Amino acid sequence: MKKTCILIIALALGISGFSQSTTEKQSSEKPASANGAEKKWYESFSIRGYSQIRYNRLLETNGNLGCEQCDKSWGKDGGFFIRRMRIIFYGQISKQVYFYVQPDFASSPASDKLHFTQLRDAYIDVGLDKDNAYRFRIGQSKVPFGFENMQSSQNRLSLDRNDALNSAVSNERDLGVFFYWTPKKYRSLFSDLVRQGLKGSGDYGIFGFGAYNGQTANNLELNNEPHVVARLTFPFQFRNQILEAGIQAYKGKFVIPKANLSTGVKTLKDLNYTDERVASSVILYPKPFGFQAEYNIGNGPEFNKATDSIEVQSLQGGYVGISYQIKNKHQLYIPFTRYQYYDGGKKHEKDARSYEVSEVEFGVEWQPVKQFELVAMYVISRRRYEDFAKQDNLQKGNLLRLQAQVKLRK
Repeated sequence: MKKTCILIIALALGISGFSQSTTEKQSSEKPASANGAEKKWYESFSIRGYSQIRYNRLLETNGNLGCEQCDKSWGKDGGFFIRRMRIIFYGQISKQVYFYVQPDFASSPASDKLHFTQLRDAYIDVGLDKDNAYRFRIGQSKVPFGFENMQSSQNRLSLDRNDALNSAVSNERDLGVFFYWTPKKYRSLFSDLVRQGLKGSGDYGIFGFGAYNGQTANNLELNNEPHVVARLTFPFQFRNQILEAGIQAYKGKFVIPKANLSTGVKTLKDLNYTDERVASSVILYPKPFGFQAEYNIGNGPEFNKATDSIEVQSLQGGYVGISYQIKNKHQLYIPFTRYQYYDGGKKHEKDARSYEVSEVEFGVEWQPVKQFELVAMYVISRRRYEDFAKQDNLQKGNLLRLQAQVKLRK
């Protein structure tokens, strides 16, 4: 880890030296307003947000089928549910300093506890050159592992992220420092892929790496041994479409919180478990046909019912999905389907719960206006999820899921 920190510092110093003459020139400058006067930082301050309201009980065949890391209103006792209620505060407060804060006013720590306010993102970006092609992100933000993990839920077609890669980082976020490199033309491209409704992930760099606590967002570091992560992705023109291919990996030690352990379950003495993965991603942006696939393999903590213990075991899984955009005057229809598979543990859940998931979904997203979306999605699911208290737990079922989403934009 010391080597990682030294590498980050050395890179910062090297890039700063490379662009020193430029940054020194820019340091005394401040953004100008339309009339040429000095622009105050609060004139670059913006607010946006979105809200998602769901209902999952239509055509439901098994009330015991659920997904703790997905939508807590699955299954019995579920009803109308506010999945997300977010207001985002952000702004380019100088040419090389950007801030972003996102609380969620509808976080649900458990299926019977709804609408808690929780911090999701709180970070600053510090650019090292005039185009901010080289920058550090400092604070709580998304960990650059997996395209769908970084893709905002307001842009994603499927109502929940796939189990296979999302099990790597609960809520996709953690506290740390990340370095991103994005040449100017690709910064514009990443922005356009979101702005044009092509389901982009945003700008997480052509290359990125960093260090983070490893216990996920809003949790204390428990072993003073940060995780490290690296990601390389590259979008390029393919006929009339844009194809993006990427690879990413992380490594660290995850500490199972004592609050997540059942009485009687066996564990390592120090509760420190190897946590490492590598994943590949392929995305064909929908112009109008879209394709998206990701797969990861690795090792991590997982409950073993044969020994009643939590052990480091291998894991694997991913998903593949296709979509098609249909424009009718000012309205947009996007039919889609996705199949996902995962065999491994979920370190954030009770006893690092063991999972085997096989699930297919068919849906359509309808956008009558840019500010409003309605999604209907039919799910055929087979989920085995077991811990010390709940063994031999295999649930199968089908259900129709609905979501209404409103977006607040400039």
